Amino acid sequence: MEFVSEYGLFLAKAVTVVVAIGFLMLVIAAAKRGDGEDERGSITVRKLNQQYDAYRDAMREAVLEPEAFKQLIKAEEKDKKAEHKLAKEKAKKAGKDTAAEPEKRLFVLNFDGDIKASPVDAMREEISALLSVAQTGDEVVLRLESGGGMVHSYGLASSQLDRIAKAGINLTVCVDKVAASGGYMMACVADKILAAPFAIIGSIGVLAQVPNIHRLLKKHDVDVEILTAGEYKRTLTMLGENTDKGRAKFMEELEQTHELFKGYVGERRPNLDIAAVATGEVWYGSQAIGNGLIDEIMTSDEYLQQAAVEYPIYEIAYEHKKTVAEKLGLSVEGSVDRLASKWWDRAFYQRYKH
Repeated sequence: MEFVSEYGLFLAKAVTVVVAIGFLMLVIAAAKRGDGEDERGSITVRKLNQQYDAYRDAMREAVLEPEAFKQLIKAEEKDKKAEHKLAKEKAKKAGKDTAAEPEKRLFVLNFDGDIKASPVDAMREEISALLSVAQTGDEVVLRLESGGGMVHSYGLASSQLDRIAKAGINLTVCVDKVAASGGYMMACVADKILAAPFAIIGSIGVLAQVPNIHRLLKKHDVDVEILTAGEYKRTLTMLGENTDKGRAKFMEELEQTHELFKGYVGERRPNLDIAAVATGEVWYGSQAIGNGLIDEIMTSDEYLQQAAVEYPIYEIAYEHKKTVAEKLGLSVEGSVDRLASKWWDRAFYQRYKH
């Protein structure tokens, strides 16, 4: 029995080693294959009208008697055929092709931003895709949620939305929760901004926080050498001793960024009293409509469901191809980034929670 027990333990160890080696070889092989493959992702398009129709039919089937539901469906199908026939006859008289594209289509994008505006990588691909088929009369609806973040990241995100405006396509931004700071920089590009009553809007200002532990290091006799070429290569530092001159230069750069921000917003919303709203303050949607930061109080769901009655609506999403490390959950950098973004969002919302 002792021999059997020892043999069983040895066998279990051997199997574990073989499985581990096989798994490692599989990961290496997959990584090598990935190096030679196209790292780009793919575009998916979903027609939202079908989703709304499915919701409606499910509810009616639940609340109506079976026979009444069947009769309703038959009547609607009959009406659709009659409408199609009428439209075909009108198009024939007008000399138009009935197979031509509809007069207006809505393309829906989603942007849930973090401190680095990470979704911009997907959004740029989505915009490139929709601009390849969009035409005058179509509309792009962006469901935007962001409390802002890095200036250069949100500057790029706003520039991507500018591509839609330059193409002559109408852009509507819907804010259900928050479009503040860099988020509002994106929203102001739109021809029309809609927001929920308690959505957080504004924060047209610039923030910088630099911790400094110079005194702590000095107390423990730790010297820090900061060598630069260029008078203002480093104005404020975390480790060295900061100077009044460095602070003044840093503030000058913050003010310059703020002026650029105000100019960007003012150019795209010329009727806005930029001096009154560019104070870094935020307003709820029901307040923001009064000072011109938004155009209408409405949720994205309400807007899209109303539009679905008249127009075809297509939701576009771009998905990056995941690396082997990401698939296995071994991307430490991604985890750190997500944690930092989570704390940034938590700190932002903490200020405005009831």
